Amino acid sequence: MEFSHIPVLASECIEGLDIRPDGIYVDGTAGGAGHSSLIAARLNEKGRLISLDRDPDAVKVASERLSVYSNAQVIHRNYSEMRYVLDDLGIDKVDGILMDLGVSSYQLDEGSRGFSYHVDAPLDMRMSKEGLSAADIVNTYSEQELARIIFEYGEEKFSRRIAGNIVCSREKAPIETTLQLADIIRESVPQKARRDKNPCKKTFQAIRIAVNGEFEHLSQGLDQAFYSLKAGGRLAVITFHSLEDRIVKQRFAGWCKGCICPPDFPQCVCGRKPQGRLVNRKPIEADEKELERNNRSRSAKLRIIERSAEDDSGAAL
Repeated sequence: MEFSHIPVLASECIEGLDIRPDGIYVDGTAGGAGHSSLIAARLNEKGRLISLDRDPDAVKVASERLSVYSNAQVIHRNYSEMRYVLDDLGIDKVDGILMDLGVSSYQLDEGSRGFSYHVDAPLDMRMSKEGLSAADIVNTYSEQELARIIFEYGEEKFSRRIAGNIVCSREKAPIETTLQLADIIRESVPQKARRDKNPCKKTFQAIRIAVNGEFEHLSQGLDQAFYSLKAGGRLAVITFHSLEDRIVKQRFAGWCKGCICPPDFPQCVCGRKPQGRLVNRKPIEADEKELERNNRSRSAKLRIIERSAEDDSGAAL
């Protein structure tokens, strides 16, 4: 299967990054090189693009697709390791960074990767193809921890029932495939919930997030990205569900906050200045034309922040 590279909110990202032809840019999630190609095409011989991805399949494909650009390189690293990559390359600050979060169309559509509840495959879900798998979590985590993951990461109201049935099922035999897990989930929710929409979506999402440590990597990646920007540099982040969008929104708000003195103080004594400004107050979403062309852009939200100061006092790199 071809690695899909339909870039979501492509023109909005390029416009939001305000690309300088001689600037240095980072694509934290190379994927199929859709966004990366658009960035690289706008750079001159002095410009530079560094694309990262934790998925070795994505690295291979992106490297091939970006080989036509002498100013682009692809590195097999997670965006949460961005600062270390830049240090290795001798780069202090960059002009812009893009992070397109979530699972790629290729990962969803390639049944053997174990992300889909429509195709029978080993229960994997590892973006990096390394470390703990979905099968490990499903077969070894306690019922309480499974319920917590499914509730917190999937916002699934039937999380306890699903977790309980997973534990009961694995006592008879290990849960090894995606359809085994999907059947357990379906049997755990009321008939009405099965009719309304596929009941597997939230639990599969939750387990995928846990397998890949997505929220932990996002938190680290946001900090490393923002504090790697030059003054005037921009960070653009595309999210695909409410939990990761909330993390991005709150982190951006913190960087844009100035004085933190108590409201009853007659004047500011903390001296805190905003470190950034929001480029767009509300998240940018796909228009009707894009939705017709790419249905998976329906839940996408783009937030952009511009760094306004070279103050690294809050950096945790």
